[in-house]
Amino acid sequence: MRKSIFARLNNWIIFILMTIVVLTIVIASTFLFNFLKKEEIKRVDILVSALKFQQEVETPSLEVQALLLQIYSSNTTIPMIILDKNDQIMEHKNIPADIGDDPSQIIALAKKMEKSYPAIEIKVPNGNNQFVYYDNSELLNNLQYSPYILGVFILSYFVFSFWFFRTIKKTDEGYLWAGLAKETAHQIGTPLSSMIGWMEILKLEDPDSEGVHEIEKDIERLKTISERFSKIGSVPELNDTDLNKTIEDNYNYLRTRISKKINFGLHLPTYTVTVPHNKILMSWVIENLIKNAVDAMRGEGAISMSVTERNKNIIIEVQDNGSGMTKQQARNAFKPGYSTKKRGWGLGLSLAKRVIQEYHNGDIKIAQTEVGKGTTFRIMIKKA
Repeated sequence: MRKSIFARLNNWIIFILMTIVVLTIVIASTFLFNFLKKEEIKRVDILVSALKFQQEVETPSLEVQALLLQIYSSNTTIPMIILDKNDQIMEHKNIPADIGDDPSQIIALAKKMEKSYPAIEIKVPNGNNQFVYYDNSELLNNLQYSPYILGVFILSYFVFSFWFFRTIKKTDEGYLWAGLAKETAHQIGTPLSSMIGWMEILKLEDPDSEGVHEIEKDIERLKTISERFSKIGSVPELNDTDLNKTIEDNYNYLRTRISKKINFGLHLPTYTVTVPHNKILMSWVIENLIKNAVDAMRGEGAISMSVTERNKNIIIEVQDNGSGMTKQQARNAFKPGYSTKKRGWGLGLSLAKRVIQEYHNGDIKIAQTEVGKGTTFRIMIKKA
């Protein structure tokens, strides 16, 4: 539970940092755009002032004429159109080449520019006043979208990085659990071999003893558990097909080892259910679900396990009338390390999910749960 809380807290910290970085970049880029926009307006004002001076002075000196020409020629980016009061074209500069010879399109472009910036009037002595229309340069127009493009790019980079490192982390965790499982199988194997030897000696002394037979069953169970752990991280062979027998064998073993106060029922189809599966791993999944149900009922209640066929899928359900789960508990139930039990490792359901999804190409989920009323786990596997 504590691990899950820290994981969510880390996710929120990463999200907040990503948001701050993206907003900072967007704000900085927006500030740059507004700064350049004001600089272009200043350049237009200087250019208009030069045109006004040219109209007001009848015979400017050569130096002044050279300065005015230099000011006018310096504008190589800002589109500009000058019309008289009758909308006759006096001058234009830096407009698209495809409309340069069409007066109607030039005038239409000037009126469109006026929607962005009001035209600047230049008074002429003969009364035929002129109007300067202008707009942002192409560079500035493209730059206004750059904050959002840059923000999306940075956000995409962070999302990809987060996904990449999370994938690496999951892979490392997978190798860790696989290694731990194989080491557990190895450690179990040594005392198990010794137990098998002593079991044979006991059978020679009293072969019909009930205690000997029960110990023998438990030794077989330990062998099965060892095989389960040894298969984690490997690609198991799905060479078992009779799902009914796998579930029934598991049921018969568990029925004698859970509380007598639990009413344990099994409902199987009358016909053979053929599903390619690994008996050892499938038994592990069923056992985990049953043990979770027993813990949820605190040793008293009813468990029902059933197998049904739906379309091309086989449905295995384990239903109990235990304590049930909250919505948050149900969301986190299959996460590694999550457990509502004080002594729980939080591995049983996560391993069950891995066995069903990765090894059997099926699905496992909580079909229904309600606090105080119980939980239903559902496994879905494709029929052969």
